[in-house]
Amino acid sequence: MDDLIRQFILLFTIIDPIGSVPVFIAITAGIDTTLRKRIALRACAISAGVLLAFIYFGQYLLDGIGISLAAFRVAGSIVLFLFALDMIFGQSKPESEVHDAERARERAMDLAVYPMAIPSVAGPGSILAVMVLTDNTRYSIANQTVTAVLMLLVVAIVFVCMLLAGQIQRLIKDVGASIISRVMGLITAAIAVDGVLGGLREYFQDLVIFAQ
Repeated sequence: MDDLIRQFILLFTIIDPIGSVPVFIAITAGIDTTLRKRIALRACAISAGVLLAFIYFGQYLLDGIGISLAAFRVAGSIVLFLFALDMIFGQSKPESEVHDAERARERAMDLAVYPMAIPSVAGPGSILAVMVLTDNTRYSIANQTVTAVLMLLVVAIVFVCMLLAGQIQRLIKDVGASIISRVMGLITAAIAVDGVLGGLREYFQDLVIFAQ
């Protein structure tokens, strides 16, 4: 039971359902409620699918093509950093898109995939976490399935938080969403840099161990 709680807390912290709300508000500014729900549902479904795939097949994939977890973490963190720059400089939601509802509808499914599903929910940290928690050399399929259920529970919480984002948006207006977007962009950039440094540290540690 303690292990389940530990895993849930770890997944909740890394996937960060509450932290997804400012991102969702920023990218769906000016979009109607019905379309917001569709974006939220699709984003969570895609995120869950990606994380499930990495739980059961990610390690085989990386081992098969000879990529270390450290290298994957660095690459994913660089992508996350580029997304953070978009948030900081406002490129994730140009003014023309905020005020052009028709264009927003056309891009709705794209917004669900990027940046909402990847890298906001199923980011490098989330993918790395589920792969570590379901290490094929340490855990059985049954253990991996339990982790998968916990992950799905956290993604369901993300979905609920996104549904509540509309109420938050009405309170803070577009200006508030813009401020939150930039602040969260700075925080996301810091997380990305930490991921790069952590990946490099793991890589060089592996080299030292291999040399010995």
